Amino acid sequence: VQLQASGGGSVQPGGSLRLSCAVSGRISRVDVTGWYRQAPAQQRELVASISRGGSTNYADSVKGRFTISRDNAKNTVYLQMNSLKPEDTAIYYCNAKSYIPYGDYWGQGTLVTVSS
Repeated sequence: VQLQASGGGSVQPGGSLRLSCAVSGRISRVDVTGWYRQAPAQQRELVASISRGGSTNYADSVKGRFTISRDNAKNTVYLQMNSLKPEDTAIYYCNAKSYIPYGDYWGQGTLVTVSS
């Protein structure tokens, strides 16, 4: 499974960005796709995830502001980020997991900077 993330950039507080993650390879194995982020000197944390069945999960810090979605026809997962705050500044990573057999796949990071 290969993941290609895009859509990062710089935005002012209150602004919006949409991240995209194109998934290729053995897509049928993927059970959960998600976005993680890592800020400087901090641990990587889960931002949002979407399961094969469409169930979503969000970090408390982004609930109501971020939305994860999936376009099955394009094999792409999106993260719509609204009302961005400076504390959202981080490198965002796309991730896919399969359970049987177990697999944990990462895309390259995309930098999101929220600053005035």
